[in-house]
Amino acid sequence: MIPLSLLPLPLIHPCSESSCAYVLIVTAVYWVSEAVPLGAAALVPAFLYPLFGVLKSSEVASEYFKDTTLLLMGVICLAASIEKWNLHKRIALRMVMIAGAKPGMLVLGFMCCTVFLSMWLSNTSTTAMVMPIAEAVLQQLICTGIADSLEDSLTLTITQHNLLLTFLKSFLPIVPKQAPISIPAPPKKPKIRRDSLYPTKRDHMICKCLSLSITYAATIGGLITITGTSTNLIFAEQFNNRYPEAKVINFGTWFIFSLPIALIMLMLTWIWLHCLFLGCNFRETCSLSKKRKTRREILSEKRIHEEYHKLGPISYPEVVTGIFFILMTVLWFTREPGFVPGWTTLFEKKGYRTDATVSVLLGFLLFLIPARKPWPSAFSSEMYKHFTGDPLAPMITWKDFQRLMPWEIVILVGGGYALAAGCKVSGLSMWIGRQLEPMSGLPPWAVTLLACLLVSAVTEFASNPATLTVFLPILSALSETLHINPLHTLIPATMCVSFGVMLPVGNPPNAIVFSYGHVQISDMVKAGFGVNLIGVFVVMLAIMTWGEPLFHLSEFPTWALMPNVTGSL
Repeated sequence: MIPLSLLPLPLIHPCSESSCAYVLIVTAVYWVSEAVPLGAAALVPAFLYPLFGVLKSSEVASEYFKDTTLLLMGVICLAASIEKWNLHKRIALRMVMIAGAKPGMLVLGFMCCTVFLSMWLSNTSTTAMVMPIAEAVLQQLICTGIADSLEDSLTLTITQHNLLLTFLKSFLPIVPKQAPISIPAPPKKPKIRRDSLYPTKRDHMICKCLSLSITYAATIGGLITITGTSTNLIFAEQFNNRYPEAKVINFGTWFIFSLPIALIMLMLTWIWLHCLFLGCNFRETCSLSKKRKTRREILSEKRIHEEYHKLGPISYPEVVTGIFFILMTVLWFTREPGFVPGWTTLFEKKGYRTDATVSVLLGFLLFLIPARKPWPSAFSSEMYKHFTGDPLAPMITWKDFQRLMPWEIVILVGGGYALAAGCKVSGLSMWIGRQLEPMSGLPPWAVTLLACLLVSAVTEFASNPATLTVFLPILSALSETLHINPLHTLIPATMCVSFGVMLPVGNPPNAIVFSYGHVQISDMVKAGFGVNLIGVFVVMLAIMTWGEPLFHLSEFPTWALMPNVTGSL
């Protein structure tokens, strides 16, 4: 019924703008309602644009596979190697061991390792990997709490019994010998309440705090790198397509801008969760005294150490994966750092090499390098005695890659590119910009704040990639009309679209954490609302301070005029 009810729009006004608007609205409705899978809805422009004469079929098809797709494929190759050889688990457990077992520091430790992993892995994969480790620690905490309650009850009852016995013995000389003394029998083993999963309310609060902290940390970590989450990739590709002359967005500039945002958000979110669930006693949390450790903290630390020792010594594949991980990061940073010449200056032809070149090259090498150490030793023979089959088996196989490759996201991103191309060619972007001219009296910071609040609200009920794909062309047209640097609105909107943290349907990490049963929807709404406000505040602070000199936001760039010129031609 949706396509049929909207059909009068292109029929009554038969022009390219109305036809493109029809396709845009139909696709947006399917994305927001999720009546069909997101990837299937992203294919709507592939057949409607040619039918309405907006774009040729070959032109639409070329939008579905871009440079960022190759970038994502290379990153997934590395992620597959990390997960296959348990390097992610080793990193997570080591960071938690450093943090300690005090509830507040334990939460901070899990948040730090989740943020670090989410920089390189998808938010969903990171959450799905870290939550079982956190759940094992929480179960140990609960079991220890039940044992502590049992032990405390027995100790208290036996102490009362001994005091009574001592009191009676002190009066034995004055009691006649014929009078029998009735001494109560030892108490029976006290029963533990089974009406609640948690021994105490504080234990329940710790479980809530740790569970929610992981999904929030995964969201924060995804902001740091351009490949950290699909919305960052959508922004980068749409921005580079719309403004090809703007050579300002790459791995290095994005990292420099977003890293302080993530660090500030990490600390403020930890403080907010600590106050909400664990109280405001930060002196006890930050105390390094071993004398203050409780029995359950000691046992929790023991459980984490046991999990770490199960991994055994670091293996050869883990070393190779770690080297590739560091090498990919260094090559991304040094390609075009901006303040010094990058390694691309060594080549005669400029502009041919991107971050995707590095990503795909290193990803391809993982299919070539054997997973077994090339030189024999007794240690390596013992380590790989469980290996069967080809001794030259590579670090990863195509099945490993295929298991992690999010093809639905690739098609979704491609659908966004196709929509953006149609809006540009049909002139719909210019028409939207003209309708937004009444907002020209607002200062840039007010326009950016309104965009952040609007995107943050919509993304609570719709998927993050779909929300951003719909809003990017509108905000681009708005910025051009108001003569605001497009980055002033697009970057904050891209950041804030990830803050769908108030409901389980907001994003997959929320759903994963909610499925463990420690938190209720009311807990997510209450904690997520505070995290949402923290995120908008920090992003606005960043765009008004260090973002301005980094991206030259105070001036309207010449490259922002290019879409209007192209559209008029």
